[in-house]
Amino acid sequence: MSFYENNFSHLEVVIKHSHQLWVTLNNPEQMNAITNAMIESLVSVLKHADFDKNIRVIVLTGAQKSFCAGGDIKAMEEKSGMFEGESNELRNRYMHGIQQIPRCLEEISTPIIALVNGAAIGAGCDLAMMCDLRVGSELSKFGETFTRMGLVPGDGGTFFLQRVVGYSKAIQMFLTAEIIEGEKAHQFGLLNFYFPFKDIVAETEKLAATIAGLAPIAQSMTKKAMKISYLHDLHTSLDTLASFQGITQRSSDHFEALLAFKEKRNPKFKSE
Repeated sequence: MSFYENNFSHLEVVIKHSHQLWVTLNNPEQMNAITNAMIESLVSVLKHADFDKNIRVIVLTGAQKSFCAGGDIKAMEEKSGMFEGESNELRNRYMHGIQQIPRCLEEISTPIIALVNGAAIGAGCDLAMMCDLRVGSELSKFGETFTRMGLVPGDGGTFFLQRVVGYSKAIQMFLTAEIIEGEKAHQFGLLNFYFPFKDIVAETEKLAATIAGLAPIAQSMTKKAMKISYLHDLHTSLDTLASFQGITQRSSDHFEALLAFKEKRNPKFKSE
């Protein structure tokens, strides 16, 4: 049995078209709110996929009508689950709990697409921002509603959102707690791609196929170089790119690309 055929708590996993791993947050009774079980499942699956050379792109979405509602409001009220304990215990729960997700996604080199099929609120909005690309429709909704609940984005939202939409728009979202929907979300910069809801799965599959069809080693190293270049100076970026180019330029995929170009055909990459 394949690893991806295991049962994962609050998560569904399926491989499409050989190289696409589709991961669905599956807690629809709570609008796919994040649970401790979901955290463990998601981190486990993503780490495994990142080491699997057959997986060239990951699509993250939500079950039924929501992408992810963020934290479980009932658990907050009851001080249960990931919200159990007093201040210092809560601090440790965040560090060893939900903060596993941003650390994991920041380290993964496999391209990740968020298919935002519905509401992405609070930590759900942050989760979408942690992905490399976001696809949405007229039903997509984004909101940084932490201050409405008397909270801060403890999962890392202040780090990720401003890297997607810029500081000015990010602080606007945090300080107003407004919900941004559909076409406005696309114009705002929260979505890279906008399609009618009826076409969103098919269009995301096409996008994933485009990404999976390019040289996998070069794709993952380009993603890693982008993150390094964003956070460091020019010299660090150039040193990184020289090292990565030394690897990719001697990969079998590079020489296959050269041969395919010469023979006027599509290359057949093997991630080698």
